[in-house]
Amino acid sequence: MLQQILHDMYIDPELLAELSDVQKHILFYKMREEQLRRWREREAWEALAQAEGLRPPKVKRAASDKHIQWLLGADGDVWVWIMGEGPGDKPYEEISEELIAERARLQAQREAEELWRQKEAEITKKFRDALANEKARILAEKWKVEMEDRKAAKVLEERIREEFKRKEEEERKRGEEQIRLQEEQRAKELYWTLKQAQLQSHASENEEREWEEQLRRSKAADEERSRGAQRARDEYRRHSLRAIQKGMVAGLSSMFRELGQSQEQEARLYHHLPGPGPPPPLAIPVSRTWERPLRPVSREVIVRWFKEEQLPRRAGFERNTKSIAPWFHGIISREDAEDLLENMTEGAFLVRVSEKIWGYTLSYRLQKGFKHFLVDASADFYSFLGVDPNRHATLTDLIDFHKEEIITVSGGELLQEPCGQRDSPPDYHLLFE
Repeated sequence: MLQQILHDMYIDPELLAELSDVQKHILFYKMREEQLRRWREREAWEALAQAEGLRPPKVKRAASDKHIQWLLGADGDVWVWIMGEGPGDKPYEEISEELIAERARLQAQREAEELWRQKEAEITKKFRDALANEKARILAEKWKVEMEDRKAAKVLEERIREEFKRKEEEERKRGEEQIRLQEEQRAKELYWTLKQAQLQSHASENEEREWEEQLRRSKAADEERSRGAQRARDEYRRHSLRAIQKGMVAGLSSMFRELGQSQEQEARLYHHLPGPGPPPPLAIPVSRTWERPLRPVSREVIVRWFKEEQLPRRAGFERNTKSIAPWFHGIISREDAEDLLENMTEGAFLVRVSEKIWGYTLSYRLQKGFKHFLVDASADFYSFLGVDPNRHATLTDLIDFHKEEIITVSGGELLQEPCGQRDSPPDYHLLFE
């Protein structure tokens, strides 16, 4: 969509009205860059064409032919007027006094304006420095509290590690002792089995061969049991380590909840522990079976676009479920979206199907007012138009990402509370029929 606007150097007024102030500034900056690039390209082409003789050089304009014509009097000579001597003229002294008084007034006015600019600068600097000092004091106090929390968290983490290490050693000792007792008991059983076989072997030569066969089988069985015991010890250690790791994660999570740490710290700590992580999202290619217009022209076309391209990409659904996300809405207007968000707190949001572009509009509730961000879905990814360069494989990925990360630095918008449906049937029922 952005490339199309830069190619045409034109944006529809209705689409422009949907953009926020930040989006408008970025878009105008991009269009000005494109104008400069085209101008430089044209100038370079003109210079190259003149150098190769394909176009004659530009001819400078001739000097101006303007001239002065004197006003003539009744006698045909140049008309002359002497200030102060003409009929109705003021005396020269009076005119001089008025000029001096006007000059003095203007000079005093300029000096007063300069003094006011200096005074205003002093006032601005005074309060700006005071505000900066107050912010520095607040940040210093906040940093001090955070350092104390980190020290307490580190001490608690070391205590938890020592506790789990002690439990691990105790479990290992109990397991090794249990297996050692089983080995001793089995050795006694084998000894008496072999002893009886040895005593019976003296009865006859036939029994001798049988005893040898039994001895061979006993040794084979003993080796197999030893291998089984070794496998059991290895399996026991593996399960013990996994249980310890899970317990450590649970303990550290509880620690951060007690200290009021953020989810981001907990996720970073879990990242350093071994174990498989969630796989990255994969882009789902969409095979189009219809020719999409350059922009939406009617609601019927938008509904078809959603069914043909967005449903296969599970747009509007919660992750890994067949349920429609509570923040998803159908083709509703800006006014309807603001009416739904009117009685909600700051951070509430909803996503509605856009009638201006192939994509969506995220409507966000401010403390006083609303913001609307266009989400471009014309390609095989989802991203905010002109605000956020990040690309997301699904619409749900974009929403989940900005539950943790702000949309714009200037606004600090963070998605907190989804705005659900108010009427029945829901406003998106045409999209899923």
